[in-house]
Amino acid sequence: MDHLSEEQRRALRHRLQERHQQLRDEIREELLKADREQYSDLAGQVHDPGEESVADLLSDINNSMVDNYIRDLRHVEVALERINEGTYGICDECGIEIPFERLEAYPTAIRCIEDQERYEKLYRERRHRPSL
Repeated sequence: MDHLSEEQRRALRHRLQERHQQLRDEIREELLKADREQYSDLAGQVHDPGEESVADLLSDINNSMVDNYIRDLRHVEVALERINEGTYGICDECGIEIPFERLEAYPTAIRCIEDQERYEKLYRERRHRPSL
């Protein structure tokens, strides 16, 4: 992490901490909203299949949003942990220093641009392969 100045580390840590709190607030709000709306109860009370499917869809969307927030929260927590351990800003794949500009744009980055591109290409190719 020597390639980052103290000021850069402090700014990135602050940004990650703010994002951490924002995500926690969003998760809490979504869970409270889901509790108030109780889509699953609504689905059981309606007798129209169309209304029931809309209620199920809304419940699934809410769960998906919470899942995304939790995934993002975990990434932020890993980044904060890496800052504390002194490994933040080092590519997990090749061990080179991730440029400040990349970390500034994407503070939870764990790979340099080249390795991230390779990872995404590999993942994309696996996703489009037939499963049978």
